[in-house]
Amino acid sequence: MPALTPRAVFVVRETDYELLVARHATRDQARFFLETRGQRIEEVEARHHRFHAALASARVAVPAEWRQALVRRADLDRFLFAAEDVVVPLGQDGLVANVAKYLSEQPVIGVNPAPDLYDGVLVRNAVKKLAALFPASLAGAVAIERRTMVQAMLDGGETLTALNEIFVGHRSHQSARYRIEADGAAEDHSSSGLIVASGTGSTGWARSIAEATHLDLALGREERAVGYWVREPFPSLASATTMRAGKLTDHPLWVTSRMNDGGVIFADGIEQDFIAFDWGRRVQLSPAPHSLHLVIG
Repeated sequence: MPALTPRAVFVVRETDYELLVARHATRDQARFFLETRGQRIEEVEARHHRFHAALASARVAVPAEWRQALVRRADLDRFLFAAEDVVVPLGQDGLVANVAKYLSEQPVIGVNPAPDLYDGVLVRNAVKKLAALFPASLAGAVAIERRTMVQAMLDGGETLTALNEIFVGHRSHQSARYRIEADGAAEDHSSSGLIVASGTGSTGWARSIAEATHLDLALGREERAVGYWVREPFPSLASATTMRAGKLTDHPLWVTSRMNDGGVIFADGIEQDFIAFDWGRRVQLSPAPHSLHLVIG
């Protein structure tokens, strides 16, 4: 059987203009809504046209013999990625995290369509570079960061993978109750939950917790290690606070739920895409077996 031709898969999200029109049914109603609040739809519309111009230029850069596909962020869980794909998130940095958990080490070329609007930490390539990056990525002739990811494996067989972090706790502001175990130590906790973050995620949510608690961990973006941080642990007769942060390499972190209702596990801040974590359920958290292959040029 002949090998399939390569495929460029563009990953996008709706623009602010598209979301406004979808919410208000027509452009005129969206315009009226903004004007009553001292805002102009023309600015939002201009960014919309600029984005689609960048997307059109990016698609033109795909080699003529390649296949193409376009997938929106909301449809990622229903899209089947293939080994011969080159994946192109075009937009904000968060798109790379959104798509990473669905991949198995395909090259990912993050493209920044508006360098004056987006930081471009993960989407660091310009549209004009794509014509050269497509064949070079497929041939392995580009510089790649192999960014470590985080994995949660539950006792029921479910798994979650995240580029930045995985949260374990209660879905509301109630205390999360659980038993935590790592490297031979264990204790019962009552806290605001915990996160397990990669080196990539250690500059985000994990960093804010580390700075507040003065519990910093050195994590490289490509290091086969992740870190955990407990949020606001409460000491009591039944709960302790000794295990507040730590680095996980060869030994995983185990968490057993002591929550009768409302316990959740979710990845990369997407709270609505959670796995229930009620009393007695057990989860293993560790570096994921595969990494994100981020093309850096």
